[in-house]
Amino acid sequence: MNIYVGNLNYASTEEGLRRLFEAYGEVGDVNIIRDRETGRSRGFGFVEMPNDDEARTAIAELDNKEFEGRLIKVNQARPKVQSRSMRDLR
Repeated sequence: MNIYVGNLNYASTEEGLRRLFEAYGEVGDVNIIRDRETGRSRGFGFVEMPNDDEARTAIAELDNKEFEGRLIKVNQARPKVQSRSMRDLR
C-alpha cells in the first residue's frame, strides 16, 4: 500500500520517516517530495508498505500524531491524476 504523509517538518528525513513506519511492519520505498528548484522539502511524502494490514495499522496509529514537532496527516495515497494539456481540453 502506498501511504501519504503530510504536514512533515521541513527538516524531516527519509530515514527518520522509515524508522517511524518500521515500528508497524516492513517498509519499502520512502520518498519525501522536494521542490525541483530549491531542493527543499515540500512538507509531504510517501511510504510504501507491502503488507496492507500493517499499512492500515500504521495509518490508524500515526494519523494526527506528533512527529518531529508537527502533527502529521497519514492516509492511503490516492492514485496520481494525469494532468491534461491544453490540447486535450480543446
